[in-house]
Amino acid sequence: MKEIIWDDTLSVEVDEIDEDHRRLVDLFNLLSHSVEEGDAPEYIEALLEELISCTIWHFRHEERLMLKYKYQGFEEHKAEHQDLIESVRELQQKYHQENKLLTNEHIEYLEVWLTEHILGTDMKMGFYLMEVMD
Repeated sequence: MKEIIWDDTLSVEVDEIDEDHRRLVDLFNLLSHSVEEGDAPEYIEALLEELISCTIWHFRHEERLMLKYKYQGFEEHKAEHQDLIESVRELQQKYHQENKLLTNEHIEYLEVWLTEHILGTDMKMGFYLMEVMD
């Protein structure tokens, strides 16, 4: 089973963003565990939808903070958010087309999808916000 362990390497040093990220990591871990255990497809589908919905909300949260604090990389960061949502919606469509079967390959994709964004683009934004927030 794939599991993401929250530690300081995933922290962007902005508490409210870290709280969002912890929630996303928790949902990912629930989803991964459910796939491993062979839980009901309807439950797995509900978890995947919750992960996507929470991610969309979180991205809007980050975008609001970037606008408020005039982050120079806003447009690029927002475009990455849009690409990430499109890619996970495609995965969700495949899930529906493949008789509601989420595989370990899908879980690995979601792990990379989540962690690479946090460790890359979000770290840059977090460093900036840490410097300018009250």
